[in-house]
Amino acid sequence: MRKDQRSMKEESQKMQSPCLEEVSQGCLHGCCPSPFLNQHEPQTKASKPRNSSAACRRDFASKTTSSIFPNTQFTNHESLPSMQDSFAEFTKAYPQYSDTYRVDQIRSREYYHLSFSYHTCLDYLGIGLFSYSQLQKQECPKYRIASSSFPVPPESPPPVLDIPFFGVSYKPGNLKTQLLHGGVASEFESVIRKRIMSFLNVSENDYSMVFTANKTSAFKLVAESYPFQSNRKLLTVYDYESEAIEAMCNSSEKNGAKVMSAEFSWPRLRLQSSKLRNMLVSKEKKKKKKRRGLFVFPLHSRMTGARYPYLWMSIAEENGWHVLIDSCALGPKDMDSFGLSLFRPDFLICSFYKVFGENPSGFACLFAKKSTIPVLETSSTSGIIGLIPSQKLFRAVTESPGTDTEVEYLASQSGRIEKGKTTYEIQHAEIVEKLKGIEMSEVSESDKGIEMECRGLDEVDSLGLVTISNRARCLINWLVSALLKLQHPNTNGTPLVRIYGPKVKFDRGPAIAFNVFDWKGEKIEPVLVQKLADRSNISLSYGFLHHLWFADKYQEEKEKVIERRNNEADGNKGKDKSDMGIAVVTAALGFLANFQDIYKLWAFIAQFLDADFVEKERWRYTSLNQKTIEVL
Repeated sequence: MRKDQRSMKEESQKMQSPCLEEVSQGCLHGCCPSPFLNQHEPQTKASKPRNSSAACRRDFASKTTSSIFPNTQFTNHESLPSMQDSFAEFTKAYPQYSDTYRVDQIRSREYYHLSFSYHTCLDYLGIGLFSYSQLQKQECPKYRIASSSFPVPPESPPPVLDIPFFGVSYKPGNLKTQLLHGGVASEFESVIRKRIMSFLNVSENDYSMVFTANKTSAFKLVAESYPFQSNRKLLTVYDYESEAIEAMCNSSEKNGAKVMSAEFSWPRLRLQSSKLRNMLVSKEKKKKKKRRGLFVFPLHSRMTGARYPYLWMSIAEENGWHVLIDSCALGPKDMDSFGLSLFRPDFLICSFYKVFGENPSGFACLFAKKSTIPVLETSSTSGIIGLIPSQKLFRAVTESPGTDTEVEYLASQSGRIEKGKTTYEIQHAEIVEKLKGIEMSEVSESDKGIEMECRGLDEVDSLGLVTISNRARCLINWLVSALLKLQHPNTNGTPLVRIYGPKVKFDRGPAIAFNVFDWKGEKIEPVLVQKLADRSNISLSYGFLHHLWFADKYQEEKEKVIERRNNEADGNKGKDKSDMGIAVVTAALGFLANFQDIYKLWAFIAQFLDADFVEKERWRYTSLNQKTIEVL
């Protein structure tokens, strides 16, 4: 480790709050279990009669409110209870959490690099982390953090060549043809396809599937192939800005679609049901066979954690809409509760981000109901991919001069490729050298490799829906309650944090959208909160809430909270409603999240109770001869 990096880390530890320092001092190097691991083991106790589901839902919110720091407000980050004391109170409030101890065992055994790095990953949702076992299988001596915003930590070894778990190649042709007839696929690709369909409970008799480069590609493929010339409307239900949905809307408009969106009521961001129903339900008394358009439904918000009733799918189908279900924000095993035997959407899109390893980072899947495929138009599209087994990819590298598409893809995956002939030749030489001595087994002998690729899915399957859902429910609701307990000192109860969307709720999703405010009530920019979190080894995201609706009584508040997206349209008199919204910080809990993760986030956010916290961070950063980040 370089001297300046070492001094920066030491200085950072000195400046940390006592609570964050406590989190950092645990034995977390993978050589011993999590300090909480043994406490999760279920105790033998007399069985109690189970309450009904309805009673559990009724009691959950009130029990959470009365159990998490009752009648207490924290105005100083140094006054927070210790992590151990907080965890003890947490398990009293949520005794069912102890039943999820197997998650901690999997995290300790398969993902101990998360603890080794002292890093908390709260910028992904679903089952998106690669395991350290997968990295070992590929004989890669370095580890990385599964984060979209945090780089490789300074103490990690020098970067070396990554050997990918598999490769991808882009398939020519159009979506309709690929869905109807498929194409040449390796045994590896076929096995992965079957494993995914089994994991999602999707029947091969009812649906066809293609792999896409990412979820944005999947949405664009549907938009470019859907017959908007005759089925004119595209209706979406998103309370946040999504790159994939923006791409879909742009492509749909070019194809003649009228784009519409549901709206969400301020301040709880509840779905405007009456407006959505009016857009879905046909005003014509006589039903016509002609389809009205495409209804895109996400089941729940990946930013606010709001869940939406499945009833909307039925209403859409009954009124002549094709239905596309966006399951990218669903947690592990959530599809088990979806019930494809009852609801059969025309399209289903899911994303497997880093499930199958770090390199490449993943792909998306687009499912189409076989009875719907003939409706699609034949159009030139891009974004469909095939999966290449690593053995075939390695063989292509060692046997070719580097002009093959697959070789180019492998070279680009190393993370160090640069434009220019010289860099590429060095990269190719590195690849060949790295692969010398590796046995080139046949594709038919890759069962063990496929087993490793699917390890993340197997782990989730072993845990099941109930375990994963109960764990996420306890963690996210404790975090919501704890954040709401932070209050600025010497004010009339000015809260530090404002949460958008559902607060404490039994059936909320494991994501939260919030903002941090100073003692004067001024919002601290989300990008600044994210960057400061990075310095504390916490990965957060930030996004943009939009399609908000304000009742008359909130019009004055609207002027204070609503803002333009990235100030893109400054000086433009024609304001698009979609450009209006609120920039927010977001945190999302994956299935491996534990209490230590959420406590660490709480302790970090509490530091903003110090009115000089941001100034101190700026001084600390510049005093160590570091380049000041722009937002500071």
